[in-house]
Amino acid sequence: MSDYDLLLRQAKVKMGTDDSELLDIAIKNGRIVEIASTINNDASVTLDVYGKLTSPPFVESHIHLDSALTAGEPRWNQSGTLFEGIQIWSERKQNLSLEDIKTRAIATLRQQAEQGILFVRTHADVSEPQLIALQGLLEVRDIVKDWITVQVVAFPQDGIFSNPGNEALLEKALQMGADVVGGIPHYELTREYGVKSVERIFELASEYDRLIDIHCDEVDDEQSRFLEVVAACSIRTGMSTRVSASHTTAFGSYNNAYAFKLMGFLQRAQINFIANPLINITLQGRADTYPKRRGVTRVKELWQNGLNVSLGHDCIQDPWYSLGTGNMLDVAHMAVHVCQMTGMPEINACYDMVTVNGAKTLHVEDKYGIEVGKPASLIVLDIDSYYDAIRYRSKPLYVISQGKILTHTTPEVTKWL
Repeated sequence: MSDYDLLLRQAKVKMGTDDSELLDIAIKNGRIVEIASTINNDASVTLDVYGKLTSPPFVESHIHLDSALTAGEPRWNQSGTLFEGIQIWSERKQNLSLEDIKTRAIATLRQQAEQGILFVRTHADVSEPQLIALQGLLEVRDIVKDWITVQVVAFPQDGIFSNPGNEALLEKALQMGADVVGGIPHYELTREYGVKSVERIFELASEYDRLIDIHCDEVDDEQSRFLEVVAACSIRTGMSTRVSASHTTAFGSYNNAYAFKLMGFLQRAQINFIANPLINITLQGRADTYPKRRGVTRVKELWQNGLNVSLGHDCIQDPWYSLGTGNMLDVAHMAVHVCQMTGMPEINACYDMVTVNGAKTLHVEDKYGIEVGKPASLIVLDIDSYYDAIRYRSKPLYVISQGKILTHTTPEVTKWL
């Protein structure tokens, strides 16, 4: 009988803050049981990866699986704006069924897993009375749990207090098993409703012991300032790292005097930030002529100030974004450009934003990482550095989930004739 189920030989692994090392990684019963420069024991399956970058898997911190793969249904978003996307989705969601949700969500998750994503946080619209999107994604979460970890956010797309009944639907969603409480304060009818919605989200999270992930200030309006409310509630409740603010694109439009003051509050609050560069740069700045704003939050400055920033794809072929394959390296690649993070430490940071930082955001650090005792979920890329990973953006050679080889992709070969 073999000593191990799976053995990776001479994998290039970044261990802590040190330079990468060539290491053997032994896996048994779904867990990493040994990491060493050389392991002499045998295994049922051995992968000789010889210097290929071996990394914890990609983390999708922000996606909407309930709307994925619906681009053009019932019509295309011609203006390219957030608000036309919301209107189109309000029409499309009238025809949702459990089978529709589950089929599209699983197809999207398979597409993501092929590209090395093994942890996903998805938002489920809980603004329709039957909660079909939520129910479908909760079922999907259980169907795929043996190969991908899914967190479901109860997301009131139409607001909590701006539509009668939505507050009750949000609480019902938590009772049904949603993992995270969501919100969208900038889409409430008034500033007062928006503040009230943030406060209610924190109350529900405390009552039901849930994480928080709020669509926050996803507009170009420099007067949209709900991030300060999220920070204040986090400081008051002590929930800090259990809280995530998604998008925060208005942060890019704040005057610097206010932004610098706010940054100090954010350092006290220690909340997580999730930027979505592909969709943010697409939807925002639509009302600008020139110069056009980038439409992305202050990713570089948040990172420089020691705050946890992760990245999301947000949309894959839906009313807001008709493109996309789910590849998190595409997201990191856009972040490098639009956030002007082109120094080598900054490029490496962008890789962290789609891996380890995402694990912090999702609070899955106990089952994430290349460490002895952790579940054996990792990827092997056909390159040897974070720099080349972002430059080439190719699928992993191997995706290993919970100790099992999930996918193997043969590298593309070009021949000159």
